[in-house]
Amino acid sequence: MDKKSKIFVAGHKGLVGSAIMRKLEESGFLNIITRTHKELDLTRQLEVESFFEEEKPDYVFLAAAKVGGIHANATYPADFIMLNMQIQCNVISSCYKNNVKKLMFLGSSCIYPKEAPQPIKEDYLLTSPLEKTNEAYALAKIAGLKACQYYNQQYGTNYISVMPCNLYGINDNFSGENSHVLPALIKKFHEAKVNNSSDVVIWGTGRPLREFLFCDDLADACLYLMKNYSGNDFYNIGYGEEVTIKELAEIIKEVVDYKGELIFDTTKPDGTYRKLTDISRIKDVGWSPKIDLKTGIKLTYDWYMKNVIA
Repeated sequence: MDKKSKIFVAGHKGLVGSAIMRKLEESGFLNIITRTHKELDLTRQLEVESFFEEEKPDYVFLAAAKVGGIHANATYPADFIMLNMQIQCNVISSCYKNNVKKLMFLGSSCIYPKEAPQPIKEDYLLTSPLEKTNEAYALAKIAGLKACQYYNQQYGTNYISVMPCNLYGINDNFSGENSHVLPALIKKFHEAKVNNSSDVVIWGTGRPLREFLFCDDLADACLYLMKNYSGNDFYNIGYGEEVTIKELAEIIKEVVDYKGELIFDTTKPDGTYRKLTDISRIKDVGWSPKIDLKTGIKLTYDWYMKNVIA
């Protein structure tokens, strides 16, 4: 990649896509093209083909996807598999037809089996059944990953894939009902602080372990691989360490400067006890995460205060 290469970031408004945009701009890439969903519907084949024929990008980051929490995944499985498959198939085939030099496909660590050994290695893909609640989304992402590998195998393309762990950071979703645990806790602690609440109630025992990666670290890994890796492996992108939900809550409490008590509602479910990615493969090619959890939460809370609260 050189600084004048034409780069298309699909999904540039989301948590991942916006982080990739920041990283590209910080690195001096000058020729980045984007389209909002209103300007380009990636589920429509003719629109995608016309866009690629007109723009002829050199490099593509495919960060666009239909995403949601457990409730949305369980309620709308047909939408999650069909819309994600449409996006992926349209973009991957258009990349091939228009001689894109390199494509990066972004998936999710939810592609792995529900009972995968911990930490989760890339080799554990398709070794046992998936988690039922997000099976449709996971199957779509597995298909996208495999499509990239099969295009490389059959046509000699240069399409690579990454599977991130739980992400958080700038442009995260703080809606509450549909947000993930980390932004949901930031919102909960901030509101408790503003309302002078004496305590914050957290679902479950606080003992389950989770791995979190700041979105800008993911973007750094994506650009590193686009510059330095060509092959048919795919990569876990994670922090490689985990914290309990209780430890996470205590860090957020400190960052928000909330003085009340934590109460764990043990009548509520804990969810999956542990889900840690093995990041040995990407470390072996020269990349490691840089932003520790407390620093990332501070950056996220600062953004939340300036862009959501303000």
